[in-house]
Amino acid sequence: MAKTLPLVRGSLDVLVLRALSWGPMHGFEIITWLEERSGGVLDVEDGALYHAFVRLESRGAITAAWGETENGRRARYYKMTSAGEAVLRAETSKWLQYTGIITDILTVARPKPRAS
Repeated sequence: MAKTLPLVRGSLDVLVLRALSWGPMHGFEIITWLEERSGGVLDVEDGALYHAFVRLESRGAITAAWGETENGRRARYYKMTSAGEAVLRAETSKWLQYTGIITDILTVARPKPRAS
């Protein structure tokens, strides 16, 4: 397995919203979803996820309700709201633009030295 990477600051909220675009999930499902999509490379800490839930709930981007998992355990399920869908679209656009610019800068060919 590849070495894990920490999340880039500010990326967790949009990643949580992307996971929830597939439907309501509890925290462990979201972590599993992100790990599977990243090939196990992204390192999502439980505490960071909890703080993302608090931020997203306070923005009205998600709602939460208690439910039961497939194995009968009680868990808090999170669901994206219509406001969350708008946030996801806007933040995805920003991240794609940002990463595209950074990629362009990092992969630009270095100019050949001028002959004197």
